[in-house]
Amino acid sequence: MIIREAKTEDAGQIAAFQLEMAMETENLQLDKNTVTLGVEHVFNDRAKGTYYVAEKNGQVIASLLTTYEWSDWRNGTVLWIQSVYVLPAFRGSGVYKKMYQHIQQLVEKDSNLKGIRLYVDQSNTRAQQVYQKLGMTAEHYQLFEWLKN
Repeated sequence: MIIREAKTEDAGQIAAFQLEMAMETENLQLDKNTVTLGVEHVFNDRAKGTYYVAEKNGQVIASLLTTYEWSDWRNGTVLWIQSVYVLPAFRGSGVYKKMYQHIQQLVEKDSNLKGIRLYVDQSNTRAQQVYQKLGMTAEHYQLFEWLKN
């Protein structure tokens, strides 16, 4: 398995993963066109973020998106991990762990990057356990949001 930065030709698979994730985690049917355009915008504007994929035997089996948060406290950028999806057949086999370690190495090597954050649904205890095993903590902040319908 390799972890690599996603290419434009991965956009369709990434969009499909997002549609699956929304249905699986929130029983939410997203609009395919909107998601496809949203994914394409990331590839067209690097300031929006960067997708990474896990590939095994030539098949993309997982993806995640990193986005950027400026931290004036740290005088640097914190990467947010978002839109994580691993194909069901590959869950529990360390795919996300390897992807996370790849992102962590990027942060370690770049003095302008100061850390990694992510958010997780409160009911997704399985994912929370994975994040805790990787050394992430949920002690400091609670997420609040307002989203337009």
